[in-house]
Amino acid sequence: MDVSDSSVLKYGRAVVKLSGESLAGDRGFGIEPPVIEGLTREIGKVHEAGVRLGLVVGGGNIVRGAVASAQGMERVSADYMGMLATVINALALQDMLERNGIETRVMTAIRMEQLAEPYIRRRALRHLEKGRVVIFAGGTGNPYFSTDTAAVLRAIEMEADVILKATNVDGVYTADPKANPEAEFIPRISYLEVMTRELGVMDAAAVSLCKENHLPVIVLNIRRPGAILTALRGERIGTLVT
Repeated sequence: MDVSDSSVLKYGRAVVKLSGESLAGDRGFGIEPPVIEGLTREIGKVHEAGVRLGLVVGGGNIVRGAVASAQGMERVSADYMGMLATVINALALQDMLERNGIETRVMTAIRMEQLAEPYIRRRALRHLEKGRVVIFAGGTGNPYFSTDTAAVLRAIEMEADVILKATNVDGVYTADPKANPEAEFIPRISYLEVMTRELGVMDAAAVSLCKENHLPVIVLNIRRPGAILTALRGERIGTLVT
């Protein structure tokens, strides 16, 4: 591994939360291999810099449990379907990363040994120490918890220095910038403000976990080239939540 840039990193161990929709491109559903290829290039830059990296991917491009439940499906079943969707996305990411020479492990909270390793904290830490990218799938393994909460939980367990929330906008705004052109960008905000102002950065359980464990969150635009590595170097990009 090329670790020549590691000395300039502010955060040497990180978890990146990717939405399922980020794998779907402009279609908003399914998996677009060219989009995953672009994500792989960004992850590759981070890996080459010597960052110990974990990824958590959502499943909203395939099925979103909360939406399916709202449409009449029993909530627990809907959530388990969403967890399985995250495994599909994780395998797609793994395939593209390994095609590009990046050693990767998928670990899932729901046991399915034919496809991925079961999530065991000490084993995951060992993979990170060996320089492998670890993709955490299956959410927390429990219904009623979002993949945002799963990402924060894994970041804490992996002793990560930061969690990066990858979105399709440049950070946190006072309102949805796509729907409201008057929305103002917020460069830095506290956990408490995120919760009280209901800005939708992450769900309340995830933000509360970050607050309790003093885990900073950087919300950034995954479509901006080099955004992840820029954030990990401590340069100003996106919104910092502390």
